[in-house]
Amino acid sequence: MKNIKSKKLDTQVAHAGTNPDKTYGSVAPPIYQTSTFKFDSAEEGAKRFSGEDPGYIYTRLGNPTTATLQEAVATLEKGTDALATSSGMAAVSTIYMTFLEVGAHFICSEAVYGPSRVVMEKEFSRFGVEFDFVDTSNIKNVKNTIKPNTKLIFIETPANPTIKLTDIKACADIAHSNGAVLAVDNTFMSPILQNPFDFGADIVMHSMTKSINGHSDVVSGILVFNNQKLLMRTRNVLLNLGGTIDPHQAWLVLRGLRTLSLRVLKAQENAQIIAEFLENHSKVEWVRYPGLPSHPQYELAKKQMHGFGSMISFEVQGGVDGGRTIMNNVELATLAVSLGGYETLIQHPASMTHSAMNKQDKIDAGITDGLVRISIGCEDVQDIQDDLDNCLRKI
Repeated sequence: MKNIKSKKLDTQVAHAGTNPDKTYGSVAPPIYQTSTFKFDSAEEGAKRFSGEDPGYIYTRLGNPTTATLQEAVATLEKGTDALATSSGMAAVSTIYMTFLEVGAHFICSEAVYGPSRVVMEKEFSRFGVEFDFVDTSNIKNVKNTIKPNTKLIFIETPANPTIKLTDIKACADIAHSNGAVLAVDNTFMSPILQNPFDFGADIVMHSMTKSINGHSDVVSGILVFNNQKLLMRTRNVLLNLGGTIDPHQAWLVLRGLRTLSLRVLKAQENAQIIAEFLENHSKVEWVRYPGLPSHPQYELAKKQMHGFGSMISFEVQGGVDGGRTIMNNVELATLAVSLGGYETLIQHPASMTHSAMNKQDKIDAGITDGLVRISIGCEDVQDIQDDLDNCLRKI
């Protein structure tokens, strides 16, 4: 479709990246399930390797199915191009590897997807990278932590699993005044509900395993750019490391993406009702959901987000035992990690996704023993509410 970027968001979701098959007229994009591509001549092969000919060479380096997905997500995020990866952590690790080196300093949200933190503490620390994990919801912490050798600021907003929000524009200003790059993990919101480029981000990252795919059947990630220099710098690292996406995987994500806005908005509608229900429940100590006026960054949520999403964290009475009671008694909600699918998923971060963090780091990040994280799905909201009420009454 011509001028897709001028269309409304729902139209972009349905059509971005589409390029009908010129050979057979297939409406759905073909799956180019091939490892390598034939050259018509030695001269053509030489031109492709030199960059004179934009054709394909080898699927690790590029593939038409992957390119369609990358174009679609870049359009939705208001970027210029994207790099699809084999997992969300492949995307994270590629960012780290691209912009960090011996003696470089890294700042990150302290409440962040567990492996995004652990890979820095366990692996990149071995190569002399300096790092600080701070509460980025308080922008003073970022200002006080920045150093002359800070090369990368990586924020996740809302944060996983505390649902704290970080001011993207303020972080971008700090990063750029120091010559650093700001990367934003936008997985919780998806391009439907938040567009970090609008606030100065340099790179937008997604675990496409979550909302963008939306069907709990694919693992994948993506990095979106609006700066060609940063794109090419990162692309070289990704291709050399080999963490690129498989074409069949890319096709499945692209198929899931076509219903992204429908799923996200339905789940968000349910989440607002469930958050209000939990906030008034006698067995719940507190609730964190950006759509509640009680959320500490409620005003920021209204400023930088198009909606409040489907992720809720809440503290139940009874600490670990209370959380275990919830986990062991759900019927509709599925006890599983991940998020952003069509189904409601529930988990206990302290013992599951963030269990690799040491106890003090979890306390500092606000990951308490009784914290429960729930990803609201697209089921009937009354059924979700009844399921949670039944569990809570057992505490």
